[in-house]
Amino acid sequence: MFNNLSEKLDKALHTLKGHGKINEVNVAETLKEVRRALLDADVNFKIAKQFTNTVKDKAMGQDVLTTLNPGQLMVKIVKDELTELMGGDTVGINLGGSPTVILMSGLQGSGKTTFSGKLANYLKTKKTKQVLLVGCDVYRPAAINQLQVVGEQIGVEVYAEVGNQNPVEISQNAIKHAKANGKNVVIIDTAGRLAVDEEMMTEISNIHKAVTPNETLFVVDSMTGQDAVNTAKAFNDVLNFDGVVLTKLDGDTRGGAALSIKSVVDKPIKFIGTGEKMDAIDVFHPNRMADRILGMGDVVSLVERAQEQYDEAEARKLQKKIAKNQFGFDDFLNQIQQIKKMGSMKDLVGMIPGAGKALKGMDIDDDAFKGIEAIIYSMTPDERSKPSLINASRKKRIAKGSGTSVQEVNQLMKQFDQMSKMMKMMQGGGGKRMMQMMRGMR
Repeated sequence: MFNNLSEKLDKALHTLKGHGKINEVNVAETLKEVRRALLDADVNFKIAKQFTNTVKDKAMGQDVLTTLNPGQLMVKIVKDELTELMGGDTVGINLGGSPTVILMSGLQGSGKTTFSGKLANYLKTKKTKQVLLVGCDVYRPAAINQLQVVGEQIGVEVYAEVGNQNPVEISQNAIKHAKANGKNVVIIDTAGRLAVDEEMMTEISNIHKAVTPNETLFVVDSMTGQDAVNTAKAFNDVLNFDGVVLTKLDGDTRGGAALSIKSVVDKPIKFIGTGEKMDAIDVFHPNRMADRILGMGDVVSLVERAQEQYDEAEARKLQKKIAKNQFGFDDFLNQIQQIKKMGSMKDLVGMIPGAGKALKGMDIDDDAFKGIEAIIYSMTPDERSKPSLINASRKKRIAKGSGTSVQEVNQLMKQFDQMSKMMKMMQGGGGKRMMQMMRGMR
């Protein structure tokens, strides 16, 4: 996410992060490099220039050159301005109305239908809403089918009218259906085209007038950069939408859309899509994104994701197993599944401060656990619950069944043993013993 921009900003600020002599000349040179980094990220030229001018004015106004840590203060000013550029405050979705009507807009290929499903899943699981998805793309038969597949996947009803080519009628009928069937959120997926045209704009404007949505969201492919910003302006002129959704942020995103869109249309970014799975959706926090762009990670979001997967009852059961030395491979497998539910490995690593830079160039694969899972699934239930049963002949069988080598099975057994000992040590007063051991290793 924004790897190229992060790298260039890091290089630009590198001089000022050190303890060398800092003066107006190298501050100006640094900000020149910051502007280049923003332009390379496809940020509008005027916005990039205004951004660096504001940073310079604030830096001179706060006597950066005479402070004890001028580099740190400069980074803070850049971070604060990046936060403001992306909207400043986090803006939530409006769930008023009975039912709440959410109108999705955007070009074809922006990820609108997929995001409609993600939003439905988010509102269903995290806001406990009864959601109805509405298929109003009457021009592409595959669009309705796609929405139905998504609806089935997340367990949400999809309303569509076969043969009806009037999206305004379909929208109005869907809201009546929602009221009659206890649905308190209606998400209307509209038709998109490859480019902005009068016919599409007239149609979505008519739907907007007919259903008076509580929330109108503009969905944009973040990989399209400045083009996305121009499209957003065209849609906003017609719809006066409430917020922006950036999709495909897990791809090779330069960042121009995220950094420019608020300045151009004066509408907040409300959500981001961070992967293909239905739970790959995040509320957009400008301050956290600024931290990530500057390589500071996003620990708060990481903890929030971990908390979402935390099951107190399961945690108590696990504690008892560890205390009784009964922690087995089934428990280990369960922990892996919890981590996988938190999101893509690449995204999670990006939330750890400094990790993105440290692991630069490394391929962080979402299938990183595949080999481990294959080995564990090749064990018998007895072997998974009692790892001590696994002898040399069993290891050969497990290796053959999982398509791995005995060495890989041994490596997993060793890692599992070390982890079990550490977890046991952390129980009760073990943390103290662990600290003593670590001191002895110095």
